[in-house]
Amino acid sequence: MVSKKNVVVLDYGSGNLRSAERALTRAGAEVSVTPDFEAALECDGLVVPGVGAFEACMKGLKAVRGDQIVGRRLAGGRPVLGICVGMQILFARGVEHGVESEGCGEWPGTVERLEAPVLPHMGWNTVKAPEDSVLLAGLDAATRFYFVHSYGVREWVLRTGEGFAEPIVTWAEHGVPFVAAVENGPLMATQFHPEKSGDAGATLLRNWLATL
Repeated sequence: MVSKKNVVVLDYGSGNLRSAERALTRAGAEVSVTPDFEAALECDGLVVPGVGAFEACMKGLKAVRGDQIVGRRLAGGRPVLGICVGMQILFARGVEHGVESEGCGEWPGTVERLEAPVLPHMGWNTVKAPEDSVLLAGLDAATRFYFVHSYGVREWVLRTGEGFAEPIVTWAEHGVPFVAAVENGPLMATQFHPEKSGDAGATLLRNWLATL
């Protein structure tokens, strides 16, 4: 028997914690929801959820030393999956209502308001994934995922040098193109909610668990 992977959903006061826990459990993981520093540091896979404002999420994350957890895990090549605002705070900064906030800085770039006739971007949408995507393997171009957000990363600015694999960036569009998912070694993230995306989200979570 293959043992289940131990996954921690980081509880820092933000995100659909129980939805994520249930979805990951159904996908085959052994899941705990906790703010505990050591548990989050030592687990096979860490999930960083997030809903609401960028600045508030960063304050909550720092309150449980989540930024340190993410940094230390990545320094050791240990997997991290960000979801929704949990993806956004991995970038260098966020700008909301004219207020600029510092993010974790794992990726350069800015989270900013989407330019669209209707906001928030709420509901089902398709994504444009590269053929070598691991997270989206087995899913076709017509697959839809569930989004709820008004802000996003509209420009991917990270450029890798020789000897480093180019990150796999998946895009979506609502008024303007924006980053829908990133796969960058042990650090992966989605702007959409896999835990709310039915069978497609379950496939994505199983794909992620297979990388642990």
